[in-house]
Amino acid sequence: MNNLRANYERILEVLRKISTERQLPVQRRRPALSDLELISLSLTAEYMGIDSENDLFRKLPPCLLGKIDHTVYNRRKRRLMPYQNAIRMDLAESFNSSEDVFIVDSMPLEVCKIARSSRSKICKEELHSMPSKGYCASQKMYYYGYKLHAVCSLQGVFQVIDLTPANVHDIHYLHDISDQLSDCTLLGDKGYLSAAIQLNLFECSNIRLDTPKRNNQKGSKPQFSLFRKSRKRIETLFSQMCDQFMVRRNHAKSLEGFKTRILTKITAMMVILYINRNIFQRNINNLKISII
Repeated sequence: MNNLRANYERILEVLRKISTERQLPVQRRRPALSDLELISLSLTAEYMGIDSENDLFRKLPPCLLGKIDHTVYNRRKRRLMPYQNAIRMDLAESFNSSEDVFIVDSMPLEVCKIARSSRSKICKEELHSMPSKGYCASQKMYYYGYKLHAVCSLQGVFQVIDLTPANVHDIHYLHDISDQLSDCTLLGDKGYLSAAIQLNLFECSNIRLDTPKRNNQKGSKPQFSLFRKSRKRIETLFSQMCDQFMVRRNHAKSLEGFKTRILTKITAMMVILYINRNIFQRNINNLKISII
């Protein structure tokens, strides 16, 4: 795992199979490092746990160090976010094209401690997208930042991801699900309980929302045992994101930079899943493993 160049070449090989070379439309001269190579480098850094760009440039091999400047790398990486998201969606389609059962959940992403929130300038460029204070019921804590909403398949591959301020309730995220999923069963926890939204999802997109009922609800009964066990799959994914990809460690100062970091970490995870399945034919969810 410590061979940065070998890992970079492996990830670049995978991206060339599932994507095409593309350059940013507004560039005066062709850069030495192509867009796909730059994305591969950022994914390699996340896979190897190098979440500091200064540290990354200290470890770059000579064949890459002379091709790009530090500030240019950071700026191009943010501008390539739509292209990188398209790669993530292609990877998700390769795994989930035949899936009809998905799991929805959310996790907190802190940008700073609540005590510093009033004077913090992180991600405050626009009023409508500023971070906010929220409460995480599973961890029983208040935090300041954003909430990552995600939908994954039963085999543990993210299908849909989104980012909202921390004070947005999980139920409101379901309004956007009907535009991205259809003809499937969606498993959620008690935070997604809403008869009106459940009916709307079924009528609009044929999505069957299955959530456990509260004990004091009329007609309350335990959720189907297989569904109850399957919901833990997304919690395992979140744990892997926090452990190996350090998704809760934030170095970004702008919202665009913050979103780019989160997207890069998720895309890196999905590339490792692809390598596990298509190159080594092993369990796709073994992430702490060599890819060379």
